[in-house]
Amino acid sequence: FALDVDSLPRAKFASLPKHQVLTLRVDTPEAWDAQMASASADPDNLREDARIVYELKSLVVMGQCYDVVDSRPPNGLQIQLEGTASDTLVMQNLGYFQLRAQPGAWKIKLASGTRSSELYETVQVEPVGFARSWYGPSFDADAPASDGVDIVVSDFEASAHQLRVRKRVGKESVELLGEEESSWFFSKKKKKKSKDTIHVFSLATGSLYERMLKIMMLSVRKRTTGPIKFWLFENYLTPSFKQGAQALGEKKGFDVSYVTYKWPEWLRTQTVKQRIIWGYKILFLDVLFPLDVPKIIYVDADQVVRGNLRELWDLDLQGHAYGYTPFCDSRKETLGYQFWRSGYWKDHLRGKPYHISALYVVDLEVFRRRGVGDQLRMVYDQLSRDPASLSNLDQDLPNYAQPQIPIFSLPQDWLWCESWCSDSSKATAKTIDLCNHPATKENKLTMAKRIINGSLFEESWVELDEEVKAAEASGG
Repeated sequence: FALDVDSLPRAKFASLPKHQVLTLRVDTPEAWDAQMASASADPDNLREDARIVYELKSLVVMGQCYDVVDSRPPNGLQIQLEGTASDTLVMQNLGYFQLRAQPGAWKIKLASGTRSSELYETVQVEPVGFARSWYGPSFDADAPASDGVDIVVSDFEASAHQLRVRKRVGKESVELLGEEESSWFFSKKKKKKSKDTIHVFSLATGSLYERMLKIMMLSVRKRTTGPIKFWLFENYLTPSFKQGAQALGEKKGFDVSYVTYKWPEWLRTQTVKQRIIWGYKILFLDVLFPLDVPKIIYVDADQVVRGNLRELWDLDLQGHAYGYTPFCDSRKETLGYQFWRSGYWKDHLRGKPYHISALYVVDLEVFRRRGVGDQLRMVYDQLSRDPASLSNLDQDLPNYAQPQIPIFSLPQDWLWCESWCSDSSKATAKTIDLCNHPATKENKLTMAKRIINGSLFEESWVELDEEVKAAEASGG
């Protein structure tokens, strides 16, 4: 390893083993939002010399928020960085919040037009460091009101900003979070319309899954009515993928935006890249998207959609925060691989189904209103103390948490996987998931070409792949 100081800043790794396939993961300082700017090779499958450039896209503005009256975090409080598109919620964990900014002078304030700004006001506060005590430092309940907290983002070091709030006069007994729909988010709720934008969330790493992700996006657009916006987790996507996705969206008629989040240092981290990705898929759903996104549908990159996602978007979750599809049990030869059918998991589930995490729908308004994100992080913190637990983090966590956070079971047709579902049930499947077979370990690309083919499909996987390439070549 050598740091080249004679030219542009770079790190050069020499004498790496060439007989092994390597993957790249960058650990950056806590305040850095660094994303790939260029890549001469697949960062997930490095076999030879490669040049990969990262750029500092923004700086993380983090801090703590407490109520000066009861000295507790007002979890669920909606805040924003004035003059930017960055907004978020205050977590119950240490009153933590995270925003993004460019260098300059900014103001952290309550998000305008929300229930938070109706119930709370910000108060003046003296600068203090990051307090890891649950109750934080002492507060002045009689401090003068303010219009927010002025901050200056002037260096590359992480610094904690302190935001203090209290209930407005006459609102002291009104709760921010609650079960009633009227108790939540925006003071003027929009009526749902049949043509509301459908928000689809996904993530990928590596050139193969980036290729599959674009095919999934195309299949969603072909089968789904109305406007579609894809929210893709940015941390592991290559610039070439982003360029191709932009061209595909312009050609086929959908929007693409990117989301990111910095794993807080107080939350137990994962060290394996795949487990980090699984964590991002479930642990930060309440703070990953803009506050005005009411719902998201997560679709794995290696799926092809055959049904209209608007049906899933409009599906009544019967008050649940999220809905998942239960694992199929119609392919008898693989039932022995379903570990949840016996032992610890069978006792823990007590008759509840074990659900697959390849597709799910989240009512973000209910999810945030009930503080589900905080609950999931607490359960994760307890279970992750044992390195052997949460073998499939993104799947085991919501299934384990069902006693506290019930899952709405989606109709079985919403997800078909050859490993677990019978051949006869494929005809009515609304999405086809290319999940790994526990016995055969078939190559993913070979599987895609074999399964997404035939009379059940308007286009084969190969035809979808060619259509994506044509759209990219046309440049939109």
